[in-house]
Amino acid sequence: MNCVVFGAGAWGTAMAIHLDRQGHTVTLVPRRLEQALKLTAERENTDYLKGHKLSASLQIGLEATPALMDADVVFLACPSKGLAELVSQIGPALRASSARMVVSLCKGLDQNTLRRPTEVMALAAGKIPVATLSGPSNADEVARGMPTAMVLAAHHDDDTLREVQAALSGPTLRAYTSSDLPGVEIGGTLKNVYAVGAGLCDGLGLGSNAKAAFLTRALQEMMRVGVAVGGRPETFLGLGGVGDLMATAHGGWSRNRSFGEQVAKDAAGAIAALATRRDSVEGYRATDTLTRVAKASQLDAPILFCLHRILFEGLDARAGVTTLMTRDLKPEA
Repeated sequence: MNCVVFGAGAWGTAMAIHLDRQGHTVTLVPRRLEQALKLTAERENTDYLKGHKLSASLQIGLEATPALMDADVVFLACPSKGLAELVSQIGPALRASSARMVVSLCKGLDQNTLRRPTEVMALAAGKIPVATLSGPSNADEVARGMPTAMVLAAHHDDDTLREVQAALSGPTLRAYTSSDLPGVEIGGTLKNVYAVGAGLCDGLGLGSNAKAAFLTRALQEMMRVGVAVGGRPETFLGLGGVGDLMATAHGGWSRNRSFGEQVAKDAAGAIAALATRRDSVEGYRATDTLTRVAKASQLDAPILFCLHRILFEGLDARAGVTTLMTRDLKPEA
């Protein structure tokens, strides 16, 4: 297949390397011209994914229109806050292209409209089907060719989705399909929020018991919130839910977990540092957008709301732990 990847951060670069290794024709299109020129010259993404050389067959695109001209599948790999701008820029060329599917590699809601990534994409894609690829997928491990399993979700599990599934799958990456597009996207967004909480557990030195309890109750809350916004319960027990949560909550590479750990030690400093970070901590913004969604729907989400108070309202993290531990007693289910 002819695959085009927009966004040359760590994940976009890793996906381009994987698709190239699969034998597809791949074009990686960075957001900035200077990054494109640097990648062309160095054949390595030293800014976001060091140590992984780009093969001679992997093309670097400078502009959207020529890159999309013969595209079969388009992947969008940018921070959620930049997705609306990206699809606005490439929309006309995308609709005029031969693309058969547009796949989101983004995790997070639009900060203004609270739309999911594929809802934002659909506005620009016209009649081209949209999908999301999610699950436990550290970029470095995917680029190195370490075994990875993910879920490819769209509204309909049809021939096109299965063709993209086959194109993605091989000896190092196995893709499953799902027709629960809202569930997979909300799961991928919520897991970043709860990974921040897992980092708080680590940073506060709360121990294994506390972190296990936190993640167990977070999964229950993920299912409750996810089902309320249109997902299916079983989705959150799969790769797009608990699978992604476990990897992000425990991985030493996890930006969201590490951010939570930093917040536990210096909340003001960690939050201020976000403005100058090169990479994106999606869990921070997602805590705010999902809190707005949950409160608008009058959902019971005490962990989410507590994390919001810590990150946006100045609540001390240890006080937040006490708040959660001293809530009214209830049955586990």
